[in-house]
Amino acid sequence: MSKNPTYTAETLKRHPTLAARVMRFTTAHGEVMTPAFMPVGTRAFVNHMTPTDLSASGSQIILGGNTYHMLCAPGTDFIQQAGGMHRMMAWHGPMLTDSGGFQVFSLSKNGKLCRIDEDGAHFRHPLTHQTVHLTPQSSILTQKIIGADIIMVFDECTPEQGGRVAAEKAMARTHRWLQESIDTHLKHPLTPYGHPQALFGIIQGGSFRDLREQSTEIIVNTPVDGYAIGGEVIGFDMVKTAEIIDWVRPLLPENHVRYTMGVGLRPQDLLDVVALGIDIFDCVAPTRNARHGALYCGTIIEENNWLRFVGETEQGHILIKKAVYASDNNPIMADCSCYTCKNFSRASLHFLFKQKSSLFSQLACIHNVHVMQDVCRRMRELILA
Repeated sequence: MSKNPTYTAETLKRHPTLAARVMRFTTAHGEVMTPAFMPVGTRAFVNHMTPTDLSASGSQIILGGNTYHMLCAPGTDFIQQAGGMHRMMAWHGPMLTDSGGFQVFSLSKNGKLCRIDEDGAHFRHPLTHQTVHLTPQSSILTQKIIGADIIMVFDECTPEQGGRVAAEKAMARTHRWLQESIDTHLKHPLTPYGHPQALFGIIQGGSFRDLREQSTEIIVNTPVDGYAIGGEVIGFDMVKTAEIIDWVRPLLPENHVRYTMGVGLRPQDLLDVVALGIDIFDCVAPTRNARHGALYCGTIIEENNWLRFVGETEQGHILIKKAVYASDNNPIMADCSCYTCKNFSRASLHFLFKQKSSLFSQLACIHNVHVMQDVCRRMRELILA
């Protein structure tokens, strides 16, 4: 573990039969109890949600600001002059930021936008069209300026296409960049604002068990504070995600936070990965889908000493644009305590959606994030009880 006196993590209670547990970790900006879902503020804001909305939803920690996007706009000078991302976003709780590895991976599918080499990634700035070189060193230094409480090593997200050769190549780069990220982090232990940060390593290896196990063994033998499970498949294919977690979990130390990157398309996804021993997760889907009218709707039931999200529809959400909701005066979910459900009917939300009102987007995001946080709350209560 890196020398960070502010960051601590401990396991408070384990589920009697599952790998699920409640952890508590502390950061320079506060404490988090797991399981914990992180709403995503990729571009230094969570779409259509104020910090007050986020706190009211039960959000303890957010993913605030992606390194690639922050380099593009507003730039590191602006962020540092603002006093860091916490002040810029007016979010004063714990924050995690991404290294930019996934965005670089996405852009590299178009060789004109991004090219990856052994040193890092050369991408074309979307505004100035200048070439920006993102390396392990520049990624970590940018995350220092962002000032998040948990930062990520620079990695190459493993593609599902390309087979074993692509997975091995991405993993080798990730491990080399891991050490360069750690070296930079240790040389610069504090942010410009005076607080230390926790550094998480990222396990790659694609859908190949031996590569995942090899990657895990390498990363747990480095001085990082927590472990993320990355790759294009994580969160996208939940059956494969569960299989990969089962491969790597026996190799992970108990008192370190485990993070599945990009998990949270549906409330049930959170229940599934926590049962397998995961602590934190993030996904853009709850707010992105909310803006397009997909609102989580269902009931959390206890079953076989665990929980299940039983959706009103097979998808676990309703599409508020449908005409059937135009005269439905019920809330989205009968037992939901979010601001939206306590004050607005399905009919009202249907009307706002049809009017393309920005108010709809805010109300929809409030509801979806609240549901994800309520699922986490229920898991914590069940495990602790």
